[in-house]
Amino acid sequence: MIGAIIAAAIIAFLIGYVVRKKNAEAKFKSAEDEAKKILENAYKEADSKKREALVEAKEEILKMKNESEKESKERRNEISRMERRILQKEENLDKKIENIEHKENKINKKERDLDNKIEQAEKIQNAKQEELERISGLSAEEAKQLLLSGLEQEVKYDAALMIKEIETDAKENAEKYAREVVSQAIQRVAADHVAETTVSVVVLPNDEMKGRIIGREGRNIRTLETMTGIDLIIDDTPEAVIISGFDPVRREVARIALEKLIQDGRIHPARIEEMVEKAQKEVDQTIKEEGEQATFSVGVHGLHPELIKMLGRLRYRTSYGQNVLNHSVEVAQLSGIMAGELGLDATMAKRAGLLHDLGKAIDREMEGQHASLGADMAKRYGESKVIVNAIAAHHGDVDPITVEAVLIQAADAISAARPGARRETLETYIKRLEQLEEIANSFQGVEKSFAIQAGREVRIMVKPDKIDDVMSAGLAHDIVKRIASEMEYPGQIKVVVIRETRAVDYAK
Repeated sequence: MIGAIIAAAIIAFLIGYVVRKKNAEAKFKSAEDEAKKILENAYKEADSKKREALVEAKEEILKMKNESEKESKERRNEISRMERRILQKEENLDKKIENIEHKENKINKKERDLDNKIEQAEKIQNAKQEELERISGLSAEEAKQLLLSGLEQEVKYDAALMIKEIETDAKENAEKYAREVVSQAIQRVAADHVAETTVSVVVLPNDEMKGRIIGREGRNIRTLETMTGIDLIIDDTPEAVIISGFDPVRREVARIALEKLIQDGRIHPARIEEMVEKAQKEVDQTIKEEGEQATFSVGVHGLHPELIKMLGRLRYRTSYGQNVLNHSVEVAQLSGIMAGELGLDATMAKRAGLLHDLGKAIDREMEGQHASLGADMAKRYGESKVIVNAIAAHHGDVDPITVEAVLIQAADAISAARPGARRETLETYIKRLEQLEEIANSFQGVEKSFAIQAGREVRIMVKPDKIDDVMSAGLAHDIVKRIASEMEYPGQIKVVVIRETRAVDYAK
């Protein structure tokens, strides 16, 4: 039974195998036929696309060929046009060269003719010169000197006449306005100056204090003089001691220290050193306050602290008895007013006016003129070129580059020259009068000269047969220049040359 089942199973398997094999062969044949069809279609499609690509390539090649031929034709046409233009330019250039050569030939011919004419002219001139020398009896050089001498006199006369005309015209147009500006500035500034000297007097409670100030074997007075750098003069003047010194700041320190010692009553070297130190600090504080007050009074701000200290030091400096700090404040106010009237920078003018005498704070410690020292200091502490130039130029040592600098010169002269501003010793005053008259009398044609107005004016009488009205103006200018170069004086000096008319000028 089991064997029959197995045999049946095997038969069934074999039958199934045969059936599946036949089905597989049928499917394989069908797939093979399908593949052949696909390949045939692919070959057909590839041939079609190949033909299409060949057609397109031929068309593209034809198109490129046509474009290339067109471009080549255009280039040939352009080259032809350029060749024609070049040929035309060459022809024009040849014509120009021919014209230039023709002109050069003409020029060369004219040059030869000109050389011949010059040579002939020189011969004629030499012949005329020889004939003139024979007739006149003078050589060419002698005749030249004679002619120049005559021309020199004519030029001098014309120059003097021109100066007079310019001065007259300038006065007509500017004198009235300038007088108004200056007078308004003076009227609006009212400054009081205290006359100071180079000595200070300390009042003593009694003459016994003199001995205590001198000390045993003079040790107290030596200590005080050494610490302050001044001279203490103790003479027969009752109840008074004189402090003399070249440096006004040191003199003030010594005065304050001595007054404190007299008030304290204890006078010995250690106490003197202590009081001098206190006086020095007090003077330094006063210097700072005076400088700040000066800047505040004229409305000048932003100054370097060192410049403010230098301004404060001017509180103890005098010039011909005029306090330099008060003078600087007055110059600043005058400069600002005049600048405002003229439409200029009033703030800049005030700043320059306040700092113009800055160099006087150190001119006794350093070599040089106070104008240049002040300009260097202002430049060192950051002031502008306008301020530096105004300081350096306020006495004419350098040329002013701005109108403000000229106003500083004018304001400085006004402040120094106004009545009561400055004073001098009798010896200096007499010497200046004599020197003024001596300078005036040294010029040819001057008959007499008179220095008047305390040496602020010199009137000169001229000989009418040697100096005419026109030449008097030139004489006034020459005397002014001589005075300005040889003399030192406060303010300005008026020079008046008198004949039938008067020529007036000022040495500033």
